[in-house]
Amino acid sequence: MELASYSDYAVRLVNTEEPARNKDTLTSVEAVRELFGGSQQAARRATEADVTRFRSVRARLRAVFEAADNGDETLAVDLLNSLLLEFPVSPQISGHDFRDEDGRPDWHMHLADHPSNATAGYAAIAAMGLAFHLTGHGVDRLGLCEAAPCRNAFLDTSTNRSRRYCSDRCATRANVAAYRARKREEAERTGRSAEAAQPSTAVTDR
Repeated sequence: MELASYSDYAVRLVNTEEPARNKDTLTSVEAVRELFGGSQQAARRATEADVTRFRSVRARLRAVFEAADNGDETLAVDLLNSLLLEFPVSPQISGHDFRDEDGRPDWHMHLADHPSNATAGYAAIAAMGLAFHLTGHGVDRLGLCEAAPCRNAFLDTSTNRSRRYCSDRCATRANVAAYRARKREEAERTGRSAEAAQPSTAVTDR
């Protein structure tokens, strides 16, 4: 697995909360376990205590995305470095897939799960994945959806660094809202022009 792909862990965790909508799906151990996806061994380590710990890490990861979205490159890096220091990873060479018919392993780098608790393991992988993505593609590739009130995190993988929304749904909603706003503005401008063109109907005293 490409190490930068672990950055999806960060996105998944950040997007369990939508502050503007007062919505939070990270409310149970089951919700924590779902974040691990196919890593069932790591998910089984989750306990009730991890719900609170995961929320704390989530806030710190969102702060990284917010700093990047605001163009504060240094702050984004500093915040991410603090996570990397607190949650170190254990890189290992893995070969669970086969390269050819002779059964030769397809060796690749892998980030081992941290043994202490579920939060530490997840945070380590999420922070390291985000760090690889940031250093490989640039801080401006970390974004927050511009379709208010969404503000979900996303990783911009477009060729021209043009992504502004977390999903096609949000992009469509934003485009429709912008279209309607333009139409309202045009209607108001046309109405003002029509009023200005009307002749005066005032009666002049004799």
